[in-house]
Amino acid sequence: MTPAGDRRNLKLIVAYDGSGYHGFQRQLNALTVQQVLEEKLSLLLGETVAVAGAARTDAGVHAYGQVISLRTAGAIPVDRIPAATRGILPRDIAVLSAAAVTSDFHARFSATGKIYLYRILNSPHPDPIMRNYVWQVERALDDGLINLALEMLVGENHFGAFQAAGSSARNPVRTLYSARCVRRDEQLEFQFHGNGFLYHMIRNIVGTVTEVGAGKISLSDFAAIFAGRDRKQAGATAPPNGLYLKEVFYEKPAKNLDNPPDFK
Repeated sequence: MTPAGDRRNLKLIVAYDGSGYHGFQRQLNALTVQQVLEEKLSLLLGETVAVAGAARTDAGVHAYGQVISLRTAGAIPVDRIPAATRGILPRDIAVLSAAAVTSDFHARFSATGKIYLYRILNSPHPDPIMRNYVWQVERALDDGLINLALEMLVGENHFGAFQAAGSSARNPVRTLYSARCVRRDEQLEFQFHGNGFLYHMIRNIVGTVTEVGAGKISLSDFAAIFAGRDRKQAGATAPPNGLYLKEVFYEKPAKNLDNPPDFK
């Protein structure tokens, strides 16, 4: 152990398949990613630790780059933590990297931006293997129309039209730096980079712009929905299984936005 009072603040980047969890945040009587991480890291570090996550992803949502922070007096070298966790974490959670950070760093409150992905399998033929990792939409979607709708959202805007009912956020204004949809054959991948996101905001946007892509909502009607700030006028909420937290930013600008990763 390190000397009493000499506690390190650590930043870990974590990936997980959210299919088997009731979200990230610890809950009573439900298995969550945070619970598993706290239990296994406490075992590794020889003390009870609490982790803070950059994003409180919902049940069924996945992550390539969730960031957690924790304080520990454990003596294990920080660069050994990723390898040391491989034998104790379940196969659907992995610690990708670990670093010591300044004492004022907090995974959630120090974040300056996030990138999320959303994936759709746009095919009349369901794929049972991919059912937990994409939203399967059978009707044809026009990605050109979808991108025209997404362009309207970029910038600092009031996102009340896409804020979930019961959201605790008092201020629905957020800055969306980019929003786009890329088609690869039958696969559509959305990328959203913003300084913050309201509860269900991305899923509500995706659920609405797919109505545009299907020809059920016109671009002018979409603009009116966005300007009207009324959630009841927007489309249905897209399911959680197509959503991925790709990356969390801390002061550094986004990169590689034009080259989203391939479907996995």
